Order: sequence, then structure tokens, then C-alpha cells
Amino acid sequence: MDGQAVTITDEVFLVGGPALTAAEDAAIYLISVGETAALIDAGCGRQPDRLLANVAAAGVDAERIKTLLITHCHFDHTGGAAHLRERLGCQVVAHELDARYIEGGDDQVTAATWYGARLPPCPVDRRLAGATETVHLGSRPIEALHIPGHSPGSVAYVMESAGQIVVFAQDVHGPLHPSLLSDHADYQRSLQRLIDLEADILCEGHFGIYRERSEINRFIRSFMT
Repeated sequence: MDGQAVTITDEVFLVGGPALTAAEDAAIYLISVGETAALIDAGCGRQPDRLLANVAAAGVDAERIKTLLITHCHFDHTGGAAHLRERLGCQVVAHELDARYIEGGDDQVTAATWYGARLPPCPVDRRLAGATETVHLGSRPIEALHIPGHSPGSVAYVMESAGQIVVFAQDVHGPLHPSLLSDHADYQRSLQRLIDLEADILCEGHFGIYRERSEINRFIRSFMT
């Protein structure tokens, strides 16, 4: 199977999403640092072979993927997590406030029912806690920033690559819904936290990749009330 990947920096690639894997998938990003690699989110899990073909197209051996960084528990980001964990032997990382729904296969809070699906329960190997925590990819630190609102345990991952601050903040746009345990006040505070990062590149879950700080701020502020 031929794969395709979008290069963001020489270490960061887009390898999943509607145009690359399955129509229901949120964006899936790949980070490759030295001999170690990580995926940001897992999509719905309906096209795992295509996803791994895209990883190969980015020049990365799937065996190097040691970590699956989950931004939040929703099905379009976690439906493929259990399969990838088993297939790749990678460590799954998520915030403790969303981990319970991933491990329990909660179809309501994860919005799996919105997709007419069931979420395969997936063990979370590392639970993030608190406002910030550092995850290391090889020797490279990646900051996990708790940005609740869309879900209780939403996380943005922040790294430096090619001299630029790259932020993986899936679902900046929301939505907010009672069944997702969303919180409007938390969401608004989290949007300001994202602006305060002064990122050079924003990798979002459904609206694409933003490369100019002014465009990043414009996008985030469009959801502030």
C-alpha cells in the first residue's frame, strides 16, 4: 500500500486525517526524533494499515514508535489506540481525567455513539496529572499542557522543532456538549493559555496546520467569547 505524509518540519509530519486515512479521523501527527518516534492521537482506527503506510512514507520505521500521545478521549482521536498499542507495543499517554473513559470504553463521554461505534477499551500506561508535565521522546522534552474545556482531560503537547515552537492542540474549536462533560469557563481559560504559548506552528485536529503567529492567534481568538 502506497502511503503519503505531509511534512511540517523535518521532525513533524501529518500522517492521518480525512484525506490520509479515514473520513472520520481527526488529524494524526508523527514526531520523529533521532531513533525514537511518537504519534499524536490514533484516529478512529478504521484504517491502521494505511496509517502505518503513511508513517513509512514519512521515512519512519513503525518499530521506532514508542509512544502514543493522546490529546483527549474522543473516539475520532482514540478509536485506534488499543490496536496501535497492541500492534506497536507503544506506551499510551493521556491525562488522568480522560484516562478513565479510554480504559473503560465509555461510548458516551468519548462520543463513540456519535459515530455509531463502540470504543475499544485501551490501557493508559502513563497518566498525566496537574497543569503541566514533561514527556521525553528520547532526549527531547515535550511539554504536556492541561487545557480542559472540550473534555475534562484535554492536553496540548508543546515541543521545539527546527527552532520553532510547535503546539499539537487538537480540537481547539470544541465543540462543547454536556455529554462530553465540557466546561465553557475552563475552555475559555484554556484558549488563553494556548495564545500565551506564542507558538510558531499550531497542529489542530480538524482545521489544519497554522504557521504564522498572527494566524494562530486569529484562529484561537475566533472561539473566545
